[in-house]
Amino acid sequence: MMKIQSKVRKQALVFSLALISLITFSCKDSSHDSGAKPEDNRFTKVVLTEGMDEPMEITFLPERKILFVERKGAVKVFDEKTGEMTQVGFVPVNTKYTNKAGVVREAEEGLMGVIADPNYAQNNWIYMYYADPDVPKHVLARWELKGNELIDASKKILLEVPTQREECCHTGGGMVFDKDGNLYLTTGNNTVNPREGTSNLDERPGHENSDDQRAPSNTNDLRGKILRIKPEADGTYSIPAGNLFPLGMEKTRPEIYTMGHRNPWRPTLDSKTGYLYWGEVGPDAVTDSIWGPKGYDEFNQAKGPGFFGWPYFIGDNQAYTRHDYETDTYGEPYDVNNPINESVNNTGLRELPAPIPAMIWYPYGISEEFPMLGSSGRSATGGPVFRKADFKKDAPFVFPSYYEGKWLIVDFMRGWIMAVTMDENGDYLFMERFLPEENFSSAIDMDFGPDGALYVLEYGSAWFRGNPNSRIVKIEYNGGNRKPSVQATSDRKAGAVPFTANFSSEGTMDYDAYDQGKLKYEWEISADGFKKVILKEVNPSFTFEEKGTYDIKLTVTDTKGERNSASFQVFAGNEAPKVSIDFKGNRTFYFGQDELAYAVSVVDLEDGNTNDGSIKAEEVAITFDYVPAGFDPIEIASKQSGAETIAVLNIGKNLIEGSDCRSCHQIDKSSIGPSYVAVAERYAKSDANISYLVDKILNGGSGVWGDHGMSAHPELSESDAKRMVDYILSINEVKPTVSPLELKGNIKPDVPEGEDGQGSFLLRAFYADKGAGQITSLTGEDYVALRNPFLDPQSAEIRKGVNLMTTPSINFFMEGDRSHIGFKSLDLTDVKEINLFVNVNPRNGAVGGIIEARLGSPDGELIGQSQKMEPLNQGFRRPPAGVNFIQWRRENTPQAKIKIKETSGLHDIFFIFINPDAGQEKILMSITEIQFANTPFLN
Repeated sequence: MMKIQSKVRKQALVFSLALISLITFSCKDSSHDSGAKPEDNRFTKVVLTEGMDEPMEITFLPERKILFVERKGAVKVFDEKTGEMTQVGFVPVNTKYTNKAGVVREAEEGLMGVIADPNYAQNNWIYMYYADPDVPKHVLARWELKGNELIDASKKILLEVPTQREECCHTGGGMVFDKDGNLYLTTGNNTVNPREGTSNLDERPGHENSDDQRAPSNTNDLRGKILRIKPEADGTYSIPAGNLFPLGMEKTRPEIYTMGHRNPWRPTLDSKTGYLYWGEVGPDAVTDSIWGPKGYDEFNQAKGPGFFGWPYFIGDNQAYTRHDYETDTYGEPYDVNNPINESVNNTGLRELPAPIPAMIWYPYGISEEFPMLGSSGRSATGGPVFRKADFKKDAPFVFPSYYEGKWLIVDFMRGWIMAVTMDENGDYLFMERFLPEENFSSAIDMDFGPDGALYVLEYGSAWFRGNPNSRIVKIEYNGGNRKPSVQATSDRKAGAVPFTANFSSEGTMDYDAYDQGKLKYEWEISADGFKKVILKEVNPSFTFEEKGTYDIKLTVTDTKGERNSASFQVFAGNEAPKVSIDFKGNRTFYFGQDELAYAVSVVDLEDGNTNDGSIKAEEVAITFDYVPAGFDPIEIASKQSGAETIAVLNIGKNLIEGSDCRSCHQIDKSSIGPSYVAVAERYAKSDANISYLVDKILNGGSGVWGDHGMSAHPELSESDAKRMVDYILSINEVKPTVSPLELKGNIKPDVPEGEDGQGSFLLRAFYADKGAGQITSLTGEDYVALRNPFLDPQSAEIRKGVNLMTTPSINFFMEGDRSHIGFKSLDLTDVKEINLFVNVNPRNGAVGGIIEARLGSPDGELIGQSQKMEPLNQGFRRPPAGVNFIQWRRENTPQAKIKIKETSGLHDIFFIFINPDAGQEKILMSITEIQFANTPFLN
């Protein structure tokens, strides 16, 4: 099986979290659990892994392993103990639908859910819910997962749900087991989203996929339901007692536990009460209308089987209006006391159970009933109910009793987690924000793990593709004495000897008040052949006079004797290379130039430089790439590329060509000694073989390839010999499809076919030096990341007064006088004007105002100001068919133009939205884009 995450990546990830994951906890002392609300700093948020391809649902396996599925079909396991990710299987799935016009589009379906059997440790069974790749149906099946291999031959199909693939959306796929071994499965309505964003009630012939009376409110259809079945050992299932309809009842399906759902998401069960909980995604309508109520998302509770209203009712049983699509006339609202399914598409019972209202319901705007939920896009996910009895006594991160019986809920769009408190009957009392300073955006699943920690699976920001910001996050609780949180660094971590490094413990702290100001510091400096040095200052200095690789460890001890450490290495005897790109003009934005000129230089104290040829051009990796919209080019710049691999291998190649090796060896032909191709074929690239061949180069040997002995090369360093071996063993490998650039030249910024041109261009130069004796190689890099000059306001790092709402497109509202957004470190060289595309729509209550551009802070230097933007009633419009949407939007959106004073270099820039009459509640305007222009605007 392919390992797709290295330990190096894991270490880099941990370090990037400001060493927060270095905080290890002692087991929680339950005697400290007073029942009071714990301090937020007793919870630690740890990112376990990132960069998945549309993760959908997680489940837990023994030995601290997390199993999850990705929508396109991959089945993967993350091992918390090693930090390694392994793909253990793949399920062929469908991910597309073809509409009536014959256009193929992405569907929401694929591999949608996974759960481990309650007795997985004994039977190795897992269950997955997926879209069949050939036939329009969703399938619940069981497999065996043995070790790191999904056994395809073990597959047993339990249940099939017929679907349609002419329209998108809503699939469900969430699963949970109860204590009796019954499996609950959510299924979506499999219905087109109505254009008006209300309910689906179109009974006209040919519009069956716009009628939710044919599925969610149909007692004889499995879609728009939560099913409850008992999986049997032979791969079938039985019907447990207590479902909504008894086995054998005419025009019903006995698998149905609850019905009347639009898009039920992740279910959970209260282990004490048996109550079922889930999040449910509602329609997009922004306001109440003749069709019925505005759209609401819901968090629901089922104390038993029942009907939850859709498509006749939503929220707290607010009724939709009868609509005759043939005549486009409206009748009375549906009767909440007598719900009847009279649709021609109904194959089930006519009379339905009384609808059960939602526990929590909320629109795009502020909810009158639940104002704490805020306003923004919405997509209710769900979450677990905490019961302390669910965990073993030695589970290290179990939450305190304050959360006993509370339901922790998360919303995919809004980023919060709420803790919902209920009374002894399970009825809603109140909610409160859990860890209000944290954000959990794009949360597609959330559950407690066996260790008591809360795990959050984040899908990422962009639909239907892998996202670099998809991740698995865990939240650990510590109820006893907290160990110090330690950070350790140095102003220099490499250099030619002698050099002095100044160590810093800045950021080290302890949350326990009795420890503050009383921490003890101990810096340990060690290396092979070096007498260990101990320094006890808070921020000491040390001069490195001997070459070597030094381990620097800071240990901090609190007043209870608890200690924690952080470490790093210092490389003495090798100066890091300096890589620089000479690039004229703006280094942040691409303004449409046909060609870009650049020149790269590398200077290394030990290796030489590129100017005199002592560092060869092929040893420097220079790449120029297009980075699609939605990906951060600076983050991409930190990833290793194939060009780097080639450059490093070229160092080994050049070492060989500059030695006496050529007299005995050729690339692909035998000479006195074997060809390098033959060596690579005999020896697999493993640590053992690399060590063996390095020893042969340094010390010589004979008898492997014939009578001729191999000469020793004691003049070579071990690191140089290893570079030579790395090159030889890579000869037969498939080379990366990259073409490194020359040290100097012109590049053409071409947008790849199929891309929309809204991304960025990344020019990057990288060099790994040759080390110094036994000192490891050090790297240097420089890059120029040229963004599209049209910035998405959502990429602003600093925000005040922003209200993000989806209605049905994204609206980025600025609310309140002097609300603002800020972007960090933008190059304003050659920027003449800044153009903000804004809507001041009175239908949204927008009142308009002016926009200031300032440097450094919201009160910093004023460099420009827009005209006053007045209210203009525009409404929601769609572009004509075949017209580029982005260009159409730019041409039809009002523009706030800011001519700025001449400014150069990198700056933090802020846009301040001003209207003193707006107070702090009114919307001033919404922003769609911000354009940085290097030529004055024509209009």
